[in-house]
Amino acid sequence: MEIKNNHINYVEFKANNLEAVKNFYQKAFNWTFTDYGPTYTAFSESGLEGGFEKTEEHIVNGVLVVLYHENLDVIKDKIIETGGGIAKDIFSFPGGQRFHFTDPAGNELAVWSDK
Repeated sequence: MEIKNNHINYVEFKANNLEAVKNFYQKAFNWTFTDYGPTYTAFSESGLEGGFEKTEEHIVNGVLVVLYHENLDVIKDKIIETGGGIAKDIFSFPGGQRFHFTDPAGNELAVWSDK
């Protein structure tokens, strides 16, 4: 499937215990997992790609919706121009770069790129 600009591409959850959450989703829904170190696991076979990030904090809203855009600088500027805020500036991770933004309602989302 082609990755398209401005489409929801990934969903990221928080988890206090990665092994427990992997076991649950594998047994309940037949999801498969790929570990990326001790603090992150990605899932597939769910209808939408995603992952779980390990956290020690109490989880209040543990979902991060991740959109795709091939040019992070362009979309970051557009977000700021249209009233959004930058919650976390552009940073690298295995597979690409991303940043987090807030919409006018205060929801935090992210945009990533493999470019």
